[in-house]
Amino acid sequence: MTDPDNTPTELSPRRRRLMFRAWHRGTKETDLMIGGFVARHIATFTEAELDELEGVLELLDVDLADWLSGRRPIPAEVMTPMLGRMAEECSQLGAGVPKDARRV
Repeated sequence: MTDPDNTPTELSPRRRRLMFRAWHRGTKETDLMIGGFVARHIATFTEAELDELEGVLELLDVDLADWLSGRRPIPAEVMTPMLGRMAEECSQLGAGVPKDARRV
């Protein structure tokens, strides 16, 4: 599941809504970083993690892009385990780039 149009129908309405929100942030950069992260993990998130994800999705796109790309550190007042997980995954080489678009 790496594409917002391939969201499995077996996901609950809440999970499907969060997938849509993750893939439609407003900038392609954050769509790829956040949408890709959520697509990889949405099926296994607990209810508490879904609550955290909703909180992250309320943050401004420009801030998330800077924090997840490492351009700016994540402020302590907004840091959550979910945002930390996202930042860790997004710091990996090629994060946010669809596998079929990566150069080998």
